[in-house]
Amino acid sequence: MVRSKIFQWSRLDNAAKIFPPTSSAEDSKVFRFACELVDPVQPEPLQQALDETLEQFSFYRCALKKGFFWYYLENRDLRVQVEPESDPPCAPLYRGDGGDPLFRVSYYRNRINLEVYHALADGTGAMRFLQFLVRRYLLLLHPEIQAEELPPDPFAASRSQQFDDSFARYYTPGGKLLPSNAKAAYHLRGAKLPDYRLSIVEGLFSAKDALELAHKYDVSLTVFLTAILMRAIHSRMSLREQRRPVTVSVPVNLRNYFPSDTARNFFGVINLSYDFSARSGELEDIIEQLRAGLEQELTAERLAQRMNQLARLEHMMLLRLIPLFLKVPVLRLFNFLAERQVTASLSNLGRIAMPSALAEYLRRFDVFFSTRRMQVCLSSFEDHLVVTFTSPFASPDVQRSFFCQLTQMGLPITLTTNLAEFETEER
Repeated sequence: MVRSKIFQWSRLDNAAKIFPPTSSAEDSKVFRFACELVDPVQPEPLQQALDETLEQFSFYRCALKKGFFWYYLENRDLRVQVEPESDPPCAPLYRGDGGDPLFRVSYYRNRINLEVYHALADGTGAMRFLQFLVRRYLLLLHPEIQAEELPPDPFAASRSQQFDDSFARYYTPGGKLLPSNAKAAYHLRGAKLPDYRLSIVEGLFSAKDALELAHKYDVSLTVFLTAILMRAIHSRMSLREQRRPVTVSVPVNLRNYFPSDTARNFFGVINLSYDFSARSGELEDIIEQLRAGLEQELTAERLAQRMNQLARLEHMMLLRLIPLFLKVPVLRLFNFLAERQVTASLSNLGRIAMPSALAEYLRRFDVFFSTRRMQVCLSSFEDHLVVTFTSPFASPDVQRSFFCQLTQMGLPITLTTNLAEFETEER
């Protein structure tokens, strides 16, 4: 089969530029998406499904290279083999040599794993890849389901549309700068797991019940769970530590505000803060503070200003002429200063849709990220809502407080984890 190449090389998009110089064994900048099936995974059909998926997402066959001025993507026409899961979750994909694929597909029992280096795609783009892969896999296993009888693939954009750099397309020079008055945030501390391992604590509960609980407070699920997370973090803060705000960064899918079919990075980040030293700390007050922050930041105008502000640096002629080896320490400094302003992150991928004819063969989807701090990811399929915590810290105190608050509100939760002291249980 002849594979069409849509590019020989390409610059990284604006969001991706920060990832290569800040990747490390401690934070690989890799995220994992998983689909749990009803039946055990069969490797050969999965390999065929991956080969067919790569025909649609051909830019995934690229490697990350280091140029004189910037990192860039180079088409390598790589053939990736599916493998039994053997590495720890979110093991490094980019090691600085530029020869390895930027994603991997593995399987374990009933689960298909897709791991992606963040310089290649964001969560929305990677989930589209996984949905397409699972769709092709199930059609190979169940030939009685006719592909033409299924709803059209909602992500069947052209290859050029998928590879579009939407940051560059929507960048407009000029405009006023956003004021920056962010304070250094409270940071979780404590003993870390050895060998840069991640603690993973996952809660599974009814999406319908969780939404009803959020709607009692007249807010979205994202706002509600961010408030619960802030209270959980506050539960382990000393009075002295409360002088610094708890700040949760919330990624925003810019495709919802600026038309784009890109499967690459196209997201922004909003930081939501709460000062426990100056306010009551009651759940209703936290929710009201978060609601006001989102109403101010979640507008197309505000997001465009933020997007342009971040893109402005890479369009400065002076910075473009500086060699990469001099840019790298500057990018690391910017990343360090940005991380000082964040306590934890919460990312909601929203509802994951699959054709009804295929849904009976699926149980759930979930997602989590590598991280140097605490990261919370939400995803839902059918009525299964999965909230996954990843953290480098050995203590599960924040996670326990988070889920205990929800169970005290009457929400049944099934917990699974890789931590020995926080055994699998149903609350």
